[in-house]
Amino acid sequence: MRTTVNVAGQSLSVAGLMNLLVVYLVWSSTYLAIRIAVRPGSGLTPFALGASRMLVAGLILLGIAYWKGQRIVPTASELYHLAVTSVFLWLGGNGLVIWAEQVADSSFAALMVSSTPIITVAINALFTRRLPPLSLTFALLLGFGGLVLLAAPSLLKGVSLEFYSTLVLCFAPVLWATGSVLQSRRPMELSAAATSAYQHLCAFFGFLLAAVLLKEPMPHPTAEALASWSYLVVFGSVISYTSYITALRLLPIHIAMTYAYVNPVLALFLGWYFLDEAVTVWTLAGTTLVIWGVTGVFRQKNREARQKMPAGPGEPAGTR
Repeated sequence: MRTTVNVAGQSLSVAGLMNLLVVYLVWSSTYLAIRIAVRPGSGLTPFALGASRMLVAGLILLGIAYWKGQRIVPTASELYHLAVTSVFLWLGGNGLVIWAEQVADSSFAALMVSSTPIITVAINALFTRRLPPLSLTFALLLGFGGLVLLAAPSLLKGVSLEFYSTLVLCFAPVLWATGSVLQSRRPMELSAAATSAYQHLCAFFGFLLAAVLLKEPMPHPTAEALASWSYLVVFGSVISYTSYITALRLLPIHIAMTYAYVNPVLALFLGWYFLDEAVTVWTLAGTTLVIWGVTGVFRQKNREARQKMPAGPGEPAGTR
């Protein structure tokens, strides 16, 4: 049975691609679930949602790792790295999205976060201290231009809850991208389930602290909010996040981050269909530029990967 498949000149892990497909499908719907869980009248506060989700999902994932006979006791350095990445990925990246979706539409949040692959390239360039080539720089500028178009209507309204939620959504993908780069740059021997478990459990303490500091009231979720919470725990965390960790391990990071092609489009449709969220000219224009930017990033990284492939007999390097 083949374990790799050739895609656009690159040999990619089949298992990695299957896990990435799960991320494509499930993460598109988590924005809708978050919006339902924390919108006004839901009875569920954002950091209480985050803390309870992290705790339950983390314990389930740890149980799965133990049941499979995988190592579940991290070293001190591994635990430190997991705690750091959990702050960037979950408390920062995801926590800000949850807080913003008290006001922001689910589709708008997904579109803002879809810039993550573009920001990932920029952050990776900072880590490697190498300027991106001109074509990649142009793709980055296109993507950031799309973000400006998406955010402009809310920011131009002046200081308001909508203004702050949009501002927060500008920072969320920066934190998630930073966590992804940090994680990809230091592979660990812990399984994907154990890695995900400890990141969730570390994030639990961060969410709990945030809930206490912000004096969030005790949650009294509606049945609808509770159903959304359950979906986020089982599908958003236990299944899809473990798939994301696996994809990061088995695929190049620029391939793993291409979930941003699919997520904004599906999230836009789901928000419009289920919650009657508006789709404006600003939305379509911004989405187009962001996706163009992500496409440009993918093409450039794919070109670089092909150029690094070893040449075959009688074949000059980089011609595949």
